[in-house]
Amino acid sequence: MRVPASGPPAPQQARIAGVQPAGVIFDMDGVLVDSEQLWDQIRRDVVAEHGGTWGEDSTEAMMGMSTPEWARYMVETLGVPLNQQQLADTVIDRMAEHYVDEPPLLPDAATALREVAGQYPTAIASSAPPRIIRAFLESTELVGTVRCTVSSEEVGAGKPAPDVYLEAARGLGVPAADCAAVEDSSNGLRAAAAAGTTVFAVPNPHFPPAEDAMAPVRAVLGGVGELPGALRQLAEQS
Repeated sequence: MRVPASGPPAPQQARIAGVQPAGVIFDMDGVLVDSEQLWDQIRRDVVAEHGGTWGEDSTEAMMGMSTPEWARYMVETLGVPLNQQQLADTVIDRMAEHYVDEPPLLPDAATALREVAGQYPTAIASSAPPRIIRAFLESTELVGTVRCTVSSEEVGAGKPAPDVYLEAARGLGVPAADCAAVEDSSNGLRAAAAAGTTVFAVPNPHFPPAEDAMAPVRAVLGGVGELPGALRQLAEQS
């Protein structure tokens, strides 16, 4: 559902507190679905099965990477003796199996997404491949709820680069600086901030974001279910 557009606009400064957003962009993994650990475990398993070596910083390094980026990293840095396409297909196939019947939805995620989408143009900007984003929307009956989805596979670079957020904002027809974004990880928060959005954080308890990544955050939420209320509060202050 990515909306084609011409070159990305220059990143803008984040909106100041009290300005009502004109669009909302959700991350998926770690915000709507409890899948960061699952991606991590599947990649670890594939590395071990093929005789590669997992590094101490491999988990953090791959968070936010697009599929081509993490596949290349696993081949070149972790020593997995597959070509990048074979490796990506292996990991994504295993991940997709978890979405066939019931994805690991986080509490109140579907309700929050529907409520927000009923009030604002809404998008998903994810590091997950399009196949997984589509499987998530179909299995949760959320197809049509969001106006557009963008995978980092479809843009120039994965998070922490702002590309996926800039493209999602463009798909909504709203300047990135007029959008709110909700993220959980260090690289996701950095990407949303670099795009100029008003950033809400739902810190991932398994992989807590770094202090510098939290610095531009407008508000810290206990879960994505708190986002509709936080947006209402922002609107009241405008």
